Amino acid sequence: MIRVILPAHLKNLAAVSGEVAVEVLGAATQRSVLDAVESAYPMLCGTMRDRATKRRRPFVRFFACGLDVSLEPDVKPLPEAIAEGREPFMVIGAIAGG
Repeated sequence: MIRVILPAHLKNLAAVSGEVAVEVLGAATQRSVLDAVESAYPMLCGTMRDRATKRRRPFVRFFACGLDVSLEPDVKPLPEAIAEGREPFMVIGAIAGG
């Protein structure tokens, strides 16, 4: 099981508290993890990635083992610690302002 930490507003939308766990078949990649999250919580479709292109939404960042993987190819395997559930995959909402 892959552990996923969502920002507060997405937890509220999905009606969950704490982290969520999803099953990923095959390699654990950004794409496979986000596909699994959106499959388990369809109300999150379009919130982290564009519905049509599956590209990351602006102001959303993805972290694995403390590293920002947002700009990495979404098919690149995530670290083993994520795949084994020892570390969570984190979705962070960026803050902007002026």
